[in-house]
Amino acid sequence: MRRRVEAVKRLGLALLALCGLLLPAVALAQVQAELVAADRSVQPGQPVQLALRMQHDPHWHSFWKNAGTGLPTRLMWELPAGWSADAIQWPTPVLVRDREGNITGHGYEGLLYLPVRLAVPAGLKPGTEVELKAQARWLMCETVCIPGKAELSLRMPVRAEPPQPDEDVRAAIAAMPMPGASEGWQLAATREQGGLALRVAAPTDIAELHFFPADGFVSYKVPQTIGNRGARALLKLPLDEAETLPADARLRGVLAYNDVSGTYRGVEVDLPFVAEAEAAALVSTTDLGAAPAPATTPSATGATARDARLSLLVVLFAVLGGLILNLMPCVFPVLGLKVVGFIEQAGSDRRKVSLHALSFTAGVLLSFWALAAALAVLREGGQQLGWGFQLQSAPFVFVLALVMLAFAMNLSGVFEVGVRATAIGSRLQTQGGAAGSFFSGMLATVVATPCSAPFLAPALGAALALPTVPSFVVFTAIALGLALPYLLLSVFPRLVGLLPRPGAWMETFKQLMAFPLYATVGYLLWVLAGQLHEAALLNALLALAVLAFGLWLYGRGTRPGARGHGARLATGGGLLALLLAALLGWPRAPAPEQLQWEPWSGERVQQLQQEGRPIYVDFTARWCATCQVNKKVVFASGRVRDYFRQHRVAALKADWTNADPLITAELEKWNRSAVPFNLAYPASGGAPAELPEVLTPEIVLAAFDTPTPRGQE
Repeated sequence: MRRRVEAVKRLGLALLALCGLLLPAVALAQVQAELVAADRSVQPGQPVQLALRMQHDPHWHSFWKNAGTGLPTRLMWELPAGWSADAIQWPTPVLVRDREGNITGHGYEGLLYLPVRLAVPAGLKPGTEVELKAQARWLMCETVCIPGKAELSLRMPVRAEPPQPDEDVRAAIAAMPMPGASEGWQLAATREQGGLALRVAAPTDIAELHFFPADGFVSYKVPQTIGNRGARALLKLPLDEAETLPADARLRGVLAYNDVSGTYRGVEVDLPFVAEAEAAALVSTTDLGAAPAPATTPSATGATARDARLSLLVVLFAVLGGLILNLMPCVFPVLGLKVVGFIEQAGSDRRKVSLHALSFTAGVLLSFWALAAALAVLREGGQQLGWGFQLQSAPFVFVLALVMLAFAMNLSGVFEVGVRATAIGSRLQTQGGAAGSFFSGMLATVVATPCSAPFLAPALGAALALPTVPSFVVFTAIALGLALPYLLLSVFPRLVGLLPRPGAWMETFKQLMAFPLYATVGYLLWVLAGQLHEAALLNALLALAVLAFGLWLYGRGTRPGARGHGARLATGGGLLALLLAALLGWPRAPAPEQLQWEPWSGERVQQLQQEGRPIYVDFTARWCATCQVNKKVVFASGRVRDYFRQHRVAALKADWTNADPLITAELEKWNRSAVPFNLAYPASGGAPAELPEVLTPEIVLAAFDTPTPRGQE
């Protein structure tokens, strides 16, 4: 037996090794990378320009520094003593899209040069040779995304005379985005209701503009509204709902455009936000307006066709879902009774049978229209909602997860809703005339709703996502599906005898349908994890647990036979737990005084040091309890937050929740093998201060006042 186990282990290791060999080969097949130099030799003491040359296969792309959906390319250098490398210089990016024309991020296609400036020591001896090494990592995408990695090296001779240039690399460097203060360019940024605005006056005519933001508070995937006439333009930039616009924010990024020759170029933007009057004085764009983006672009056309197909599918599934509602346990047992009641009241007059059926259908329709109207009113907030837009809202996803969990627990039998309503409906439907059938239709909707989660939930999602008129169409389709058996059985009363008999199979079916909902809750939590910071996500998870507890209590208090104070206490406790769950987990945007964390990288540290900014680096992980306590203790202090804002301290997070070789290597550099670990870099440059594992506000503030690392006083 042991030999078999050992054989299986060896086979598994062999397969893992094979995968490790094959995956880089597959990755490199899509993007070929190499190091190239702008000059063919090195002069002692003179900086040299290198570049990462990346050739993308057709339809494949890699990503810019603010990728949107994706990860930017990184370079980790291994240089001789005395050498140092600056951060990557980023060319003007392009919009990358999926096959349906949707914007998925900012990146590069085709042939790309990513320049890097290296400082060369003055002590190099002419006639020798240097080898420069780097590891490149990137993410490349087509319909799927694959991580890429390459170990690169470049040998260069050292010569005293000026070097010969490589014209291709020099041309790529020359095509980098020009500074925004270039002669003839005037730019101004303002804050506006619901977004931002960028006013542009160029030295020559420009066209096909797009602003690529360097920060996440400008949405990368919502189209920008552009007014453009000759050399002047006005861009309306939408904000990302998941991000907070800091009070001291600047508009940073690259403005891409086509010049008069059709050449694609870029201008660097780094602007403070100014008042409307000041912006108008700097750049006059009053006659440009805010012309809407053309609706005839390929992406818009594709989106329209796709929305039409999706709407048709939603309507078809809505009819089917409404029809299957009748199989749910709280509706099916009274289906035959309702039809028999129609027939008994109508006698042999088929016109009266049809009238009762139509009245019942009208009651169902009115109920669903009322629900659709209520949802339409909730959407009236000035936003134009498209298909699936609400899933970008963390509060919507959170509420949907709560509702889905409640529906699933109802189907699992933890609590019951609708039994008494069924009895009420039976009494009301015995009233004479079409009015009784009408109210029976309304109550049929009420009775069906609690136990119809697998089918009503998609309708709710569509009603919130689609425009008002299509959402009413969806609800109408569900209502007609629900009323269809009553219409058919009223017109053809002999069909009543063909209905399957109620039995234990319906309870099994009901419980079985709970599991797709539990899976949906898991999916929504996965979506929520990408929208919330760690503490808020933990609150949402705890809220689901509190909700489950409250529903269990409610079920105990309302079960058949439950009486007295115990039942009332259980019911009240359950309702209180429901309220607590909503308050606990409701997603909240970070308060303006909270810090905005950036992902850590060695290049970003170098860039911030060159800017003369102090830096705080937090090596952390979600599974590290001490890390979470440190953040709550330190950054709950107003003194720390004020210090960070006043001194423009950059907060970088090195998230080690998942294995990351770069973070591991950085920890090893500091003789560390665990987190928490924190570094405080002074604004004056130099070595950072190493902080202890357990932090207080005083320790963090003292680290910036004392730039000398611990142990080196």
